[in-house]
Amino acid sequence: MKTICLYFEIHQNIQLKRYRFFDIGTDHYYYDDYEDERITTDLANRSYMPALETLGEMIKENPGYFKVAFSLSGVGMEQLEIHAPQVLEKLQELNQTGCVEFLAEPYSHGLASLANEESFAKEVKRQCEKMKEYFGQTPKVLRNSSLIYSDDIGLQVSQMGFKGMLTEGARHVLGWKSPHYVYNCALAPNLKLLLRDVNLSDDISLRFGNKEWEGYPLFADNYMDRIAAFPEGEKVVNIFMELSALGVAQPLSTNILEFIKALPVCAKQRGITFSTPSEICDTFESVSQLDVPDTLSWTDEERDVSSWLGNPMQREAFNKLYSVADRVRIADDPRINQDWDYLQASNNLRQMTTKPSQVGIDRGIYSSPFDAFTNYMNILGDFISRVNSLYPESVDNDELSSLLTTIKNQDEEIDMKNKEITRLQTKIEKIEATEEKLRAKIEKTKTPGKTATPKKATAAKKPVAAKKTVASKNQATEATATETEAKEKN
Repeated sequence: MKTICLYFEIHQNIQLKRYRFFDIGTDHYYYDDYEDERITTDLANRSYMPALETLGEMIKENPGYFKVAFSLSGVGMEQLEIHAPQVLEKLQELNQTGCVEFLAEPYSHGLASLANEESFAKEVKRQCEKMKEYFGQTPKVLRNSSLIYSDDIGLQVSQMGFKGMLTEGARHVLGWKSPHYVYNCALAPNLKLLLRDVNLSDDISLRFGNKEWEGYPLFADNYMDRIAAFPEGEKVVNIFMELSALGVAQPLSTNILEFIKALPVCAKQRGITFSTPSEICDTFESVSQLDVPDTLSWTDEERDVSSWLGNPMQREAFNKLYSVADRVRIADDPRINQDWDYLQASNNLRQMTTKPSQVGIDRGIYSSPFDAFTNYMNILGDFISRVNSLYPESVDNDELSSLLTTIKNQDEEIDMKNKEITRLQTKIEKIEATEEKLRAKIEKTKTPGKTATPKKATAAKKPVAAKKTVASKNQATEATATETEAKEKN
């Protein structure tokens, strides 16, 4: 039985502002907040909310049958938190159905996997923590930025504990092989690879509304007929795209959402199911390893990293940025970390590309690739100066790491001592409270003793009474003696 893995990416680039050379050293804020708000709000209204509403209806109408996966960059989530929290709320609502899986990816949607293993691992860990916080899921499958993958990256992902990874079913990598099988990393056999079907995915995300396309108009039943016609052994069909394809790349006026909504109905009629990436990794065995010595991605015709590193300007910016990766990670300064996330976003380098592309490139405020390069390098110059100003440039990374480790250990020791002081103070307070209770109890026992004091006084007066008795006895004796004398006289 064939199964479809449907996956959507959600990411929002941070928009940089116009930053002049003379701003270096004086202005440390690099972003166009107004443009960020405008773009995020527009995306939410035109694409994210209508698309998620449709996917929610599909899950409700096909309970336990229709399933879908998402990956969200940490930077994208930050923008949604500020400008479109309803999107995150809708995703949480979909999560409650049990038919949605959330995947791991780099927090910044950057290219750290190509430059710095430690930074890449840290980013993925942070994004996983955010997925856990929002959706209660710990991702088990990773999707790298723009599906970037190589054997070396796969090995690191496997060592990080993931059981699967998504990547591109590129023709130059597959050769005669089909993307409709599960493969494994050449250097880590336990890491399963799910390969994107390029044609089926791009038919929806890139060509659906193109009236000049030979496949126009595309209907759900014809689409499923193509999947059903695959050879019997080809059981896994991976359809990956950006969520913004539903509403932005393909406007709602093209009836793209009606097409998407009809897919489960047509699939069910042909005995085709839907599965999440984790379910596929758990259900299907790998048929063979996939050798990817050179890095691939899902971008442009070449399916490589030339969209970000294809010209000298891009490589200069890339090398300059990641030259301080270790110092940023070691220093771990909150403000620096935030700027680091935003400056790593892959679109900053893509705006410098000089190569033609099937997908239109939004250069934003830039008039040319050189303009994008100049603006970015001005910002990067200020950022690197701030990184180096945290600690003397003369201190190399090893020394800095040792120094900060020592400081961290001292802070931990101080924290332990503070906790011990707090514990002892609490103990003293308890002892004092117990002492007060004992004193109060003693005072209570003393109270009856004070009422007994008059008795003691009475007891002290007894000798007086005794004196009175003696005096009475003496008077009686004298009276008796007088009486005797009178009798004798008579």
